[in-house]
Amino acid sequence: MEPLALSKAFTLIEPGPVVLVTTHDGHVPNVMTISWMMVLDFSPRFAMTTGAWNHSYAALTQTKACVIAVPTIDLLDTVVGVGTCSGADTDKFRKFGLTPVKARHVQAPLIAECLGNIECRVLEVVERYDIVVLEAVAAHRDDKRREKRLIHAVGDGTFTVDGRHFDRRDAMRSKLPTGV
Repeated sequence: MEPLALSKAFTLIEPGPVVLVTTHDGHVPNVMTISWMMVLDFSPRFAMTTGAWNHSYAALTQTKACVIAVPTIDLLDTVVGVGTCSGADTDKFRKFGLTPVKARHVQAPLIAECLGNIECRVLEVVERYDIVVLEAVAAHRDDKRREKRLIHAVGDGTFTVDGRHFDRRDAMRSKLPTGV
């Protein structure tokens, strides 16, 4: 093995997948790319890293709501593009050809082109670590999409993609908590 700079250690365990997070400030929708997203236990709770440097952050913390949209590899250039411009001066939905779809429980829109969308409410903002804790209130999945491979950021401008799926449900069934 070769040494790896500690400042690059995170590239070994990036959480993935990369998601698009939509917000709505009461006037216009916006979308941002987030590569630091994680699941919190077996509940419908998630956490992401973002802060005031992100234009969507103000809408997120004011409205206490967003949508986590899960893009697939066919949207890689869109995901990168969304993440490299600001909603302060760009209508990202129009610029990147994304279709906003009315959500059931939050004002932020779903994204039609994504494999899945999770409507969320903000539970807590942990400012010390720039972490936003979310609770899902509804989830939507488009099983008719042919492309289902998810995008994972390595953290250095490169990405990996999910590939094959392996079913081990029977082997794990007795090991899962009740209700999963």
